[in-house]
Amino acid sequence: MRYDSPYPDFGLTAEQRREAVLGNKYEWPGMDGARGEIWCYTDRYAYRAGEYVRLQVSSTAPTYRLDVVRDGAAEQKVLTQDNLDARWQETPDQCSVEGCGWETSHEFAIPRDWPSGAYRVTLTAEGRDGAPIHCHHLFIVYPEAGRKTGRILQVAATGTWSAYNTWGGSNHYQGITGSDRNMYAPTVSMQRPFCRGFVVLPADAPRVPLQVTVPPATPARYPHMEWAFANGYSRKYASSGWASYDSHFFRWAERAGYEVDLASQHQLHFEPEILDGYDCAVFVGHDEYWTWEMRDAVDNWVERGGRAARFAGNFMWQTRLEDEGRRQTCYKYRARAEDPVYRQQDKTRTSTSWEAPEVGRPGAQTFGLNATYGLYVGWGGCAPRGVRGFPVYRPDHWAFSGAGLYYGDLLGADGHVFGYEVDGVDYIIRRGLPEPTGEGAAPEGMQILALGMSSLQEESADIPADDQFLSDADAKFVAETLVGDDGPAAVERVKRGAGMIVNFPRGKGEVFNAGSCEWVAGLLRKDAMVERVTANVLDRYLQK
Repeated sequence: MRYDSPYPDFGLTAEQRREAVLGNKYEWPGMDGARGEIWCYTDRYAYRAGEYVRLQVSSTAPTYRLDVVRDGAAEQKVLTQDNLDARWQETPDQCSVEGCGWETSHEFAIPRDWPSGAYRVTLTAEGRDGAPIHCHHLFIVYPEAGRKTGRILQVAATGTWSAYNTWGGSNHYQGITGSDRNMYAPTVSMQRPFCRGFVVLPADAPRVPLQVTVPPATPARYPHMEWAFANGYSRKYASSGWASYDSHFFRWAERAGYEVDLASQHQLHFEPEILDGYDCAVFVGHDEYWTWEMRDAVDNWVERGGRAARFAGNFMWQTRLEDEGRRQTCYKYRARAEDPVYRQQDKTRTSTSWEAPEVGRPGAQTFGLNATYGLYVGWGGCAPRGVRGFPVYRPDHWAFSGAGLYYGDLLGADGHVFGYEVDGVDYIIRRGLPEPTGEGAAPEGMQILALGMSSLQEESADIPADDQFLSDADAKFVAETLVGDDGPAAVERVKRGAGMIVNFPRGKGEVFNAGSCEWVAGLLRKDAMVERVTANVLDRYLQK
């Protein structure tokens, strides 16, 4: 058999490819050496029109230019300021945890006529070699309170942005904390720049799911990490951020004629009333980290009649916000050993999986699906030759109207919407149709419209474990969480999962959940079926 689509070659040696996958590559002040550099962050993720944006800038150049662009259906430059003063600001070693602590370098008021949306910040200065140096950041302008008939509220996955940001060395995955400087950070700060790739990306940057044909008995490869290593981007660029996920829905919706406002998850936590003005709220992309209060906001709003459309995957971790939202805590795998809340009488706010018994609030209670019953597909050694779309079981459902789907079709295969992390529940097939078994807290009246296979671990009889990135660590964690031990029998019980599209009523409201990170890839790639289903959901929830 001939394979015409080999893994892409980014000019790395075998050792560099391994370092790209297993190393802890991150950005830090001074990394660009003699050439010089410029970095910035804002004091908050989101503002209302009329408030002041405060920029914290550290630069080897004495001046810089500021450009601000609204990133919607079309890019619109809204602000340019030249010859702004800058200086180099010292940064703590543990800035990922503590924050950079830089002084405000510049501030500007957001004009009252700037519409809600995402605003990209670009700083440009002159490097020591005379060539330009750049920094990119982003802030959100969120809407004023009040009734917003016919408008959608998109909630940006800022909890997940915080969790994956590698700037300064540590995030919730890898890090330079601990006595040996090799531990991930249970607490991360928002007071630091975004890592490279979170705000802007070239169009050819690979997404996580594989876009190549994988020959038999081939060790897993991870092109997005190799590309990041070869091109100077964070290896987490494809796992989170505005550029890879949230932006694609926002741009598509505005181009399709929908009126969309944007808020951060922090508004759900601190200002839950923001939902009250909307009939439809949308959650997209990789949306993994939530606080208890954020869930309360959505649950209460849906009960009162709100309609939640989730085109996102991996509803996994409970977090806590500290220091007025400037820091996020999630102990994750180490929660039972280290999280002080776990030692309290009320353990429900332990920063671990929502399905953990001490938390007792499975994600399915809010969005119908759980991350621990789904997870990986389409990358590495997790179904690398698996389906790229959702296998359809209920083509007569209203969400599929006009999409031309039949029973057994693949929805979104052209756009590769099934991956890289998906959510599911335990199910059984009866007369060719999937139904929830009730395990995992599936809501009453929930219909499973489509589902495909996923895995909690890279598993192959032919590929050495040393050539695998994910190994069996997640399967063991889920086994310990759900079954009570992480032995082989328990892992065998939990390691197989599914990704699903579901729909259910709740109180006076309704929830639609296409439980996949990559749904937005179908919008990016103009997959007609995906666009039709997305429009069906939005139109119903906006009561068009």
